[in-house]
Amino acid sequence: MANKRTIESFFPSAAKRPRKDAEPVQVDEADDESKHPQYPFPIRNFPASLSKEITSLPAREGRIINDQPDLDLLYFEPYIPSYLARQFFEFLRSELPFYRVEYKINRGGIETQIRTPRWTTVFGLDDTSRFDDKGAAVDSATGKTVLDRRYEKYIPRPIPKCLDGLRRSTEAATGCQFNFCLVNYYASGSDSISYHSDDEKFLGPDPAIASFSLGAKRDFLLKHKPVPPKDGEEPLPASKPIKLPLGSGDMILMRGLTQSNWLHSIPKRSGKNEEDGGRINITFRKAMVKGGTENYYNYNVGIGPVYRWNKERREMVEWKS
Repeated sequence: MANKRTIESFFPSAAKRPRKDAEPVQVDEADDESKHPQYPFPIRNFPASLSKEITSLPAREGRIINDQPDLDLLYFEPYIPSYLARQFFEFLRSELPFYRVEYKINRGGIETQIRTPRWTTVFGLDDTSRFDDKGAAVDSATGKTVLDRRYEKYIPRPIPKCLDGLRRSTEAATGCQFNFCLVNYYASGSDSISYHSDDEKFLGPDPAIASFSLGAKRDFLLKHKPVPPKDGEEPLPASKPIKLPLGSGDMILMRGLTQSNWLHSIPKRSGKNEEDGGRINITFRKAMVKGGTENYYNYNVGIGPVYRWNKERREMVEWKS
């Protein structure tokens, strides 16, 4: 697959938790579902017909976008063809556990309660550890069980098979490596994510983020971070903002200096939304240290209830075990 240069990626999930002394249950790799004690319920695997299709991806070669300072994108239009993208969207929306995370931030001495304006879920484990054959987190080097407070509040859970096949395909297509999968569900045009960059230290230098879109088309905006002029020098010419109308099945890989120097967002949209308004965003990334695992589970799972898509009501409803 054409690739301007290979840059290793860095990226960073839980649900209702059993008692800490519960024996880990082996991750089920049967044809029908994946199981783990940190999944609130078994997560169905794709039907064999869909799983087989993943091996033929990407549908189209990626297009390099690097015509502005510090920008390095690989844009697949699409990665997943339209006849598959809708099936992927409906399956994942129905089968994954989701959360509506709330948290507090303190800025300038003022505490604010934040309710995430989208549904989230996450799976994975940072590079210092791995899952053993029973699904427990063990040290990558020694194979010994990891006893760390950063794994206690949110016990890590592996990427389920229905997402792991896409992760492996993405690694093969991009030359990057990923150990975390974050999934956002935007229920309508009022769900959004503000300008930000995924440049946390726990992702390492120059992280690569692979971002998939399924469902409704939404604009993906990028703008360069402000560059203060150096003493005695003229200000640098302003970079042009970028708008990419991501369709269902598209994937954009952000790599190189992009996260350090650019911000990206999915703004709210008004009016009638196509595809019943729903959009799923899947991102793969690689977390390097335990702080990444803790952060991703905290902000994408939290301590609130689990939600699941209700086909009859056409909305997320609280899941009861």
